[in-house]
Parts: sequence; structure tokens; C-alpha cells
Amino acid sequence: MVHQVAGKNVLVTGGASGLGAAYVEKFHSLGAKNVAVLDVAEQAGKALVARLNQTNAGKVIFIKCDISKEDDIIAAFNEVLETFKQIDILINNAGIMFDSPDLWRKACDVNWQGVLSFTMKAINHMSKADGGAGGTIINISSAAAITKGSLMPIYSGSKMAVFHFSQSIAMDPFFAQTGVRILTMCFGATDTPLLEGLEKRSYKPEFGKMLAEFLPAMPGGYQKISSAANAVVQMYETGPPGSIWYSAEDKPGRDITKIVDAAFAEFDKSILKA
Repeated sequence: MVHQVAGKNVLVTGGASGLGAAYVEKFHSLGAKNVAVLDVAEQAGKALVARLNQTNAGKVIFIKCDISKEDDIIAAFNEVLETFKQIDILINNAGIMFDSPDLWRKACDVNWQGVLSFTMKAINHMSKADGGAGGTIINISSAAAITKGSLMPIYSGSKMAVFHFSQSIAMDPFFAQTGVRILTMCFGATDTPLLEGLEKRSYKPEFGKMLAEFLPAMPGGYQKISSAANAVVQMYETGPPGSIWYSAEDKPGRDITKIVDAAFAEFDKSILKA
């Protein structure tokens, strides 16, 4: 089954720049009925909306929202509902890659608590069991969630939380009961502002220096934002409910659900039932 973007109402968190802006542009170009851009970066968000509305006036709106604050989330979600009446697609994109002592807590609030809050609100709104029309929730995780690394353990942990929450809540019979399709994307290194100033992003200065040397030298390098955005569209159009995807090195997205399921089955067999 191919899911169509055309005619859908879309909400994108962290949508003012980087990957978020790329999703906004892609879904807008594919015929989304309306798109809501939520971000703390007001100037960038309003500029993006103004540019896109030159061709389709009023279809794209900007709402200032700090994803680390529950009051902001509640107000923004309600404003989108009041304006669009229905949300068909939620893309939980907002993220901060900082393990530094002054920012790790805010990063966790954005990367994990914000995703959780928006996801649960969207489920309550979309669920057919509660009178909704169904829909799709796309949660952006990271390759950092499925690999071990010592340089960014806090960031990796927050993305693993998104990864495991998404696969757990989506287990059968969730989709059959709700009509809500939850999809998870794990990106490899992608050329976004998250990878700028790497030496200041770890919890130890020496680890930051190692990170700044390690990531740019990875085989395949950083993938382009456009490749990552195309992978998300591919996942939206073809991804089965509860599926987990991987995107890196400018290659098409891969459905890795069977690999993940096999790994967890092995945990269950080898540890829990030992």
C-alpha cells in the first residue's frame, strides 16, 4: 500500500531549518493540504512559511514552540488543531545533540520528553478507537540508538528512548485498534547544524575533540539533507505500521524491522528465558 501525502494535514516539530525544513518543503511539494511548522527559531520559521506561501497562500503556518516546555507543546498542538481541525501526519523531528553539562538536560527534554508528549497527544487525537480518523506518526531517532559509543552517551540514550518507545507502543494490536501508524527513522551522520561545533558537544572536552575528528572521517561521510528527506518520504509512503528504518550515506532508506526484531528475540531467548 502506498500512502499519499496529498490532502493531508502535517505537523513538523523543529521545522524551521535543517532536516525539519526539508520535510516541510517535501511534504508541501507533494500536495499536503496544510503544514504546521513548530520551532523556537521564530525568524527562520516565519521566513520559510512566507516563502512557501508565495505559491500556496495560507497553506503553511508557523507556531513558535519550545519543545522542552510542556505548556508550549500543549498550546502549539491545540493551535494546530484549531486551525487545521485535523492532524494526519506528525513528524517528531526536533532534536538537540548536546551532552555538555549546561545543555544535556534541555537536550533530553527536547529529544525524548518532547517526542513522547507530541506522540501521546497525536495518538489521542488520531485514534479511531476514540473517534479519530487514524494517521501517521514519524519519530526521528538516530543510528546512535542502535550502536554503542562512548563520546555522546546522553544523546545516544535519548535517541534509544525514542527508538524503544516507538517500537514498543506500536506492537500488535496497536494499529488494528487505533489506525495510527508509527514509523521510526534512524539516521546516520547527516549534514545538518547538529554536526557543527562537535568539539563542544560532548560531556568532556577531550571527547569533544575526538568526536570532531571521528565523525567527519567516517566511511561514506555525511549524507545530504535531501537524501535524508527523501528517505523519510519513502518510509511514509511504503512503511508498514511499527516499522523501523535506517538512512545513511545518501542511499535509499532501508526497512530494518526484521533485523531489530531478531535482535530483541535473541535477547529474550538468551537472557530473559535463560
